[in-house]
Amino acid sequence: MPGSGKTTVGRELAKRLGLRFVDSDHEVEARTGVKIPTIFEIEGEDGFRKRETQTLDELTTESNMVLATGGGAVIKPENREILSARGVVIYLNVPPQILWERTRHDKTRPLLQVPDPKARIQQLYVARDPLYRQAARIIVEGGRGTPHAMVRMIEKELQNLCEH
Repeated sequence: MPGSGKTTVGRELAKRLGLRFVDSDHEVEARTGVKIPTIFEIEGEDGFRKRETQTLDELTTESNMVLATGGGAVIKPENREILSARGVVIYLNVPPQILWERTRHDKTRPLLQVPDPKARIQQLYVARDPLYRQAARIIVEGGRGTPHAMVRMIEKELQNLCEH
């Protein structure tokens, strides 16, 4: 979800594991030469989602990285399939109230530029939570602890996966 800490936690996890960190939204921007709000403005959400899928498909063929995706990547079944088949998907489950508190002043998130962003976050959460759970091998309850604490939980869960 927007504001769940994907980039912050992902960056720290990559550092702890000695891996490269990639944010798929930043990669889409680098490839297009424009910011995501501009893509939404010109091509709409569908245009952005097509670019996102192509980027995810290419990035997930690489190894030795921690990849943070955009919050809406799970909407498309092919993205969930690509991510689940080619890596370990980690869902940072943060309550909608906390997501709203973290994102309420952020004007760079196109889907939250609506009259009632708090209600929009709740709608997105209700729609996306089952999709995140479907794709995830690891679910971390977030929002209360520090990013460092979340990274430690993820490391423990990854270790458990490797042992089995």
